[in-house]
Parts: sequence; structure tokens; C-alpha cells
Amino acid sequence: MTRIGLVLGAGGLLGSAWMTGALSALERRLDRPLGELDLVVGTSAGSVLGAALRCGMSVDELLAHQRGAEPGEIAEDLGGRGLPDMRTIERESGDGLPPIPLPWIGSPRLLASAIAHPLSINPVIAASGLLPAGRGRMVSLIRMVAALQTRLGITVDGWVPGAPLWVVAVDYDAGRRVVFGREGGPPSSVGEAVLASCSIPGWFAPQVIDGRRYVDGGVASSTSLGLLARPGAPELDEVYVLAPMASHAYDRPHDPVAGAERWVRHLITRWLDAEVRAVRATGVRVAVLTPGPADLDAMGGNLMNPRRRERVLDTALATSSGALDEAAAAA
Repeated sequence: MTRIGLVLGAGGLLGSAWMTGALSALERRLDRPLGELDLVVGTSAGSVLGAALRCGMSVDELLAHQRGAEPGEIAEDLGGRGLPDMRTIERESGDGLPPIPLPWIGSPRLLASAIAHPLSINPVIAASGLLPAGRGRMVSLIRMVAALQTRLGITVDGWVPGAPLWVVAVDYDAGRRVVFGREGGPPSSVGEAVLASCSIPGWFAPQVIDGRRYVDGGVASSTSLGLLARPGAPELDEVYVLAPMASHAYDRPHDPVAGAERWVRHLITRWLDAEVRAVRATGVRVAVLTPGPADLDAMGGNLMNPRRRERVLDTALATSSGALDEAAAAA
């Protein structure tokens, strides 16, 4: 059987909605449950979806959850088990705006290390230490993972045996990327790892695990696809990458906020393209799916805006099959 990896990138609330629509198209194409693929790598929003898939949530259930269904409507055995509805997740995320941060910088130790060793720390990671200390907490993500693990019959702290899941975060004081779930990675529960991977600097408080502070893995890379080009990476035949924060075709927004977002998106895309080339150089086929002009128009300029979520989902459901055909042909 073809060995397939799935890489799910960062992208906030709207990136999660877009990826859910894209996952529906991908599962139809592969004719194989995505939770059973050979490797799943998740960063930030992608870690939530990756954990959900690995913990037994189907793509249809993810779609129903995005539509706002109650847990019992999604699946009878989830009723009353603690699966948070989308409105709860939206409220915890700040309803599109970050909570007022604390009046000091997020990581003085990271800045000190960057000044002392300027070539040893990713400059984007170093810059994140300058952001004010975030205060938000998305504890519903831990409850979500726990509910799914209970349904699956494994311990709340356990990772699903035989189903590799890599959750990417950044050690906020050391300034280095870490991969929970990978051999040699820091110990944690799945829920803690997901919360760490989603802790956007300046927006959410860092997640503390075993005395270390962790923040959003997207600070290091929007997808961390490049991990699969490193020595010791699992042997795969092909990899599908869903990258909500990159694009290879753009809209022309009039909103200056959206215009600024597109400029940042160009930079992220260049980084992703370099990672794609590195993985392809190892002989692995890589198909990359990114939002197109219609998706970007639906997203606007704030990927944390919950009021656009269903529009983004509907657009992704309409665009992803064709975009996936193009991505697979380019692989």
C-alpha cells in the first residue's frame, strides 16, 4: 500500500474551516479514512484537526462540528462527553480579537538568547518574544481531545498506538521548534500538545508543560513540512499538504488589512515552496493545496474572524476538488 503522509498547517479559525472542506475532497480522492494515514503532522489549527482525525473523528463529523452541530447530533456517543461546540471555541479564541495582553513582553529570555547568539535562532521566533504576553486560553481544545479519546477507549494522556501524530510547537524561552509525539520529543498529553501548538504569541498565554513554556508552532513554520526532509523522517511515498496561510493564486482585496495579510502570505508561500523542494529532493511526491482567489475572498484579512467561518467552509467545499486535482498533477 502507498505510504501517505498528511501535513496540516497553521491558519486560525478560518484556516481550520478551509482545511475541513479540503479534507472532504482529499478523503474522496484517496478513498481511505484520513485518520488511518501513515503519518499526520499538525501545526496550530492543523494540530487540532490532526488530533481529531487520529482520535477517531471522521471528516463528516468534522464538517458537522464546523456547521455548529451539538455533540449528540455529530455522534450519539459524543453526547455529554465534553466535546465543545464551535461557539465555545470561538468565544475562547476572542471572537476575532485578542484579549488585552499583559503589559510586558512575552519572552525576555528568548530575546536575551537572540541577542547573545543572533545566528542560532530563527528571526521570526526571536521577534515573537517581543510581542506582549498573551492572556487567552483555549482550554476547550483539551476537553475536545479528551472526549474523543474517551470514545476511542484510550487514556486521556495517551497517544493513539500505531498512529503517528506529530504536533509542532515552539519552546518560547529556548527559541527552538519541538515536535510532540515524535520519538525523542518532550513528554505531554495530546491535549496539552495541541494547546501548546495553538498558543499564538501575544494572543494566548504560553502552554506550560513540565516547566517549559510553549507557543504556536506556526512561529517556526506554517506547516513544518521540512521536518520530512530531515534524517530519521519516516519513509513515505507521497505527502499531501494543506497550507491555509500560503497561496499560489491571489485575489485583489480593497481592504488594507487583507492587503497586508496577502503580503505576509507571499513570504510564507516562499518559505513553504523551499520546504516542498527539500522534501521532493528525497524522492517523496508532495501535493500542496492552498487557498485560491475565491477562498481568499471568503477569508478576508483576519483568519480569526468567526463570522466568516461558514462562508470559508462552503467555498472550500466548492473549490477543493479542482484545486486538489491541480496539486496532485504538479506533485
